[in-house]
Parts: sequence; structure tokens; C-alpha cells
Amino acid sequence: MDALTLLRNDHESVLGMIEQFERGRGDGAAETRARSDLATSLVIAASQHEAVEEQFFWPAVRQALPDGDELADRALQQEDRAKRLLQQIEASEAGSSEFEQALSEFIVVVREHIEFEQDQVWPLFRQASDRDTMEELGQKMATAKKVAPTRPHPDTPSTPGAQKTGGLVAALTDKARDLLTGRRSHQPPDPPPT
Repeated sequence: MDALTLLRNDHESVLGMIEQFERGRGDGAAETRARSDLATSLVIAASQHEAVEEQFFWPAVRQALPDGDELADRALQQEDRAKRLLQQIEASEAGSSEFEQALSEFIVVVREHIEFEQDQVWPLFRQASDRDTMEELGQKMATAKKVAPTRPHPDTPSTPGAQKTGGLVAALTDKARDLLTGRRSHQPPDPPPT
């Protein structure tokens, strides 16, 4: 799977979860539990996606495009804001005003970020990269996603080196915590290969 297909699949998964949040705002116990479970899945999916982008995609953008540094820096600022909001979502109780406020802000931020990536960055990156490069990058990202952190770590620098070292330690800690708490059951499934 090429890099942009992998990223598009992740975006569609996250947007699908957001749509579920927007449809279901009941305040009964079952609805609150469902929102809590969905929030966990969202945090896992978005955390893994951002970590993989920071390790591989944004460095590739920097290298491939003349204005790659500017594009990557803008995207990383958006991602850093999203990670802080994800951290607030995870730390809040579903249904609380803190949870709903962080979720509402996250929805706006993530939609803007996805639009920026897909409409501004991807067309340029696709034009600058050959098929083999896209496939190789996609394979690296797919492999890294399997061992990526499952929680946001906004204080870990967004540089590839920090993500590959500190991110690995964070991922191991996250996965151990997930196993002990049962949180692992909320891991969103990987999309089928295309």
C-alpha cells in the first residue's frame, strides 16, 4: 500500500469516528459508555497516525518538496494542538463538559488538518514522488504503525529521531498499559489492503 493510501485510510477511520460522535450525544449510561469507548478508539487511532507521520511522512515531505519545511512545520503545529486535545479527551470523563469541549475543539482541528494535508500537501507530494518511493514509504509507515504509541505524547518532540527513539519507549509503555487495563480491545482494526 502506498503512503497516501495508508494515510487516507487513517483519515477516513478518524472521520468516521467523528461522525459517530456527532450523531450520538445522548446522556444515558449506555450512550456515555459508548462515547467513552469510541473516544478510546479515536485516541489510539489518531495517536498512531500522528506518530507515523512524524517519523516518516513529514521528513519525506521536507525532502521531496521545495517548500516542504514550511508545509511540514505547519502540519506539525496542527498535530501538536491535536495531541494536546486528545490528551484532554483521554483524561476527561465522557459526557463531562471538559470532555465535550476538548472533543469539539479536536473535531475542528482534525478536519482542518486533514483538509490541509489532502488538498495542499498530498497533490504536491504525489507529483514529486515516483510510485516506488510511495510504495516504500507506505510499507515503512505500515510497519511503524504496528508499534506506534497508542496515546498522545505532546511533550515528545515531533522530530523523526525523537519519535523513533522516545516514541518507541512510549509505545512499549502504552501497549503494556493497554494490555493491563483492557484498553487494547478498543484498537481500531486496520483497513483491508487495497
